[in-house]
Amino acid sequence: MPDDSFVFCSFSNNWKINPPIFDIWMRLLRDVPGSTLWLKDSGDLAAGNLRREAVARGINPQRRVFARHVPLEKHIARHALADLFLDTLPYGAHATATDALWSGLPVLTRLGEVYAGRVAASLLTAAGLPELITRTVEEYEATALALARDPGRLKTIREKLAANRASAPLFDTKRFTRGLEAVYETMLKEKTQNRST
Repeated sequence: MPDDSFVFCSFSNNWKINPPIFDIWMRLLRDVPGSTLWLKDSGDLAAGNLRREAVARGINPQRRVFARHVPLEKHIARHALADLFLDTLPYGAHATATDALWSGLPVLTRLGEVYAGRVAASLLTAAGLPELITRTVEEYEATALALARDPGRLKTIREKLAANRASAPLFDTKRFTRGLEAVYETMLKEKTQNRST
């Protein structure tokens, strides 16, 4: 990654990238001079298609970088090279958003209308970052642009994310496990009671 480049990234599967979201991302590259878009490498065909579509939108295809497959530890570590994770719409990131948040990378999403488009919003709520949940595509684009232009604001969000790792429900595995076990115990009790009646 170029040292002086603002790095947008989206490590979601490339089949989640549709023309409207790609249009937004290309406008972000246009409006944030020298910025880069870092995507998951899904093979030569997908990369070629994305390069062609970038050129069609007036963007130099060299401003997009593809992340090759690496072991999980290296994949999590390389998130530190990015500045902002852009969620896909309408099918958003799930485990990929969790990886980004766990590594300390802020995730920007738009609240979707169905489960597949609401997962990142739930994760951000559980991480204590509701300010990264937008309601419209216009707000999503405007927020991404504002964050790219305001390093101080983005730094504050990163610091909040780092601080929340010690207390936010998203990162509290023991609490999650206790809650899940309690649900299983309740289900077992109810099943046992129903059998005896």
